[in-house]
Amino acid sequence: MPSDARVNNAPGFILHTYPFKETSVVAEVFTRGHGRVALIARGARRPASSLRGLMQPFTPLLLSWFGKSELKTLHAAEWQGGLVLPQGRALMCGFYLNELLLRLLARGDAHETLYDRYVETLEQLADGAGSSDVERAVVFERILRRFERNLLAEIGYGATFDVDADSGAPIDPDTRYVFQPERGALRAVGQPGCPVSGQTLCDLAGDRFDRPATLAEAKVLMRTLINHTLGAKPLYTRQLLRELTDLNS
Repeated sequence: MPSDARVNNAPGFILHTYPFKETSVVAEVFTRGHGRVALIARGARRPASSLRGLMQPFTPLLLSWFGKSELKTLHAAEWQGGLVLPQGRALMCGFYLNELLLRLLARGDAHETLYDRYVETLEQLADGAGSSDVERAVVFERILRRFERNLLAEIGYGATFDVDADSGAPIDPDTRYVFQPERGALRAVGQPGCPVSGQTLCDLAGDRFDRPATLAEAKVLMRTLINHTLGAKPLYTRQLLRELTDLNS
C-alpha cells in the first residue's frame, strides 16, 4: 500500500490513546488488514466530536484514514457492534492483551489470523465461564496462556515445545527439562533456564491447558519468553493482574 493511500472502513480496535495538542488524541489501533497503525483523531477530545465516544478499547470499529507519514490522520470511525465489553477481571485481562499487542507488534505488519484470535479471545473473556471467582480466574488463565502462545508464534518468536533442542528427540512427558528462549527445551542436568516438566511441554505443543500443573508452569514459561522478547521494561498490566490476584487470594 502506498504511504499516502487512503484506507476506508478497515476493521479495527483501539489499543491505547494519548492526548495530542489541545483537542486531539493519537490512537494506536490494531486492524485486521494493516496491523498496528497510529492515527491522529483530530478534535476527538471536544465534547461535540463524533469521535469522542468511539476512541475506547474493545469497541469494534470500521476505521478510515489517510496520510504519508507513519502517523496517519483518522477521518472517520464507525461502530460495528456485535461484541460484549469485558467486565471486572476480564476487562483487566483485555487491557493486558492490548499492552502485549502494543509492545510486540511492529507498525504496518498485517496479522489477520492474530486479529481473528484477538476478537475470539475478547469474546471468551466476556463470556467468563465459571460459577465462582476461582473457576473464572482459572478460565481466564487458560485464555491468556493460549493467546500468549499464539501471539509469539504469529510474530515469529514461536518456540518448539515438542522436541529436545539438543538431541532432536521427542519430549518425554516423564522427564524434567529447562527451557532456554534462544534454544528451546533441554534436559535439566545442570542447565540454566526456566524449569518445566515434559508433560507441560507436550501439553503446550498440543494446545492443551486443562492440567493445573500445566497451567502453572505455562504461566512462568510464557512470562519468560515474553520478557525475553520485550527486554527490560516490564508490562504494566501484568503487575496490576498480579496485585488483583493477591487481593482476591
